[in-house]
Amino acid sequence: MELVGRRILVTGGSSGIGRETSILLSRLGAELVIVGRNPERLEATRSRLEGGPHHVEEIDLSDAIKIPDWFKSVSKKVGTVHGLVHSAGTQLTKPLRVTSLNEIEETMRINVVAALSLVKGFRQKGVVDAQGGSVVFLSSVMGLVGQAGQATYSATKGALVSLTKSLALELAREKIRVNSVAPAMVRTEMMDTMFQSLLPEQVAAIVSMHPLGIGTAEDVANAIAFLLADSGRWITGTTLVIDGGYTAH
Repeated sequence: MELVGRRILVTGGSSGIGRETSILLSRLGAELVIVGRNPERLEATRSRLEGGPHHVEEIDLSDAIKIPDWFKSVSKKVGTVHGLVHSAGTQLTKPLRVTSLNEIEETMRINVVAALSLVKGFRQKGVVDAQGGSVVFLSSVMGLVGQAGQATYSATKGALVSLTKSLALELAREKIRVNSVAPAMVRTEMMDTMFQSLLPEQVAAIVSMHPLGIGTAEDVANAIAFLLADSGRWITGTTLVIDGGYTAH
């Protein structure tokens, strides 16, 4: 699990799972490039990281066409990158009948198109380290099972599961491993926002579906670190489910 000498870029590093992942990776010795849209919140995350030097990069990932060139400019500043964690994403809980096409396109653009563009940027010569690298997508159990009101979100997270498999095969020759993690409900700001849109009985039903209770962002961060480090060196094309028993039903 040691990550000394590794440089890892984490999107969504200003909150939730991305923030906790960045903190854990720094404890394991990694040099972090934390990415998000809010510089103040990114700096708040950087202040909690151990070791260093660590870097902050501001970008709007919804503008996916710019990502590969941006990734190359980042590597020129900080050096080649050993790992990529795509934790940034958007949640949409809404019945299909009241979901607009704009909302569908925006969710797809941030959760899926940005993921593809990030890997396209990461695999460039001079960006990924010459020894290879590791990519971890943040999928969700909603990409594996169904849930009313989650059609668009589930579609994006299911897409990441498929991307994981195909990119793992395509990039193995370039010594790049590609995996994803699929958490169930985790205590984050995103979960709090979603719960606010539900009735109390709906919230209770969701909680009851987790035999081990609601998880924490650190639970997911542990799995991401495992996949990034040499502990996951013979793992690629896999989606690691971290769900407190949610999908065992």
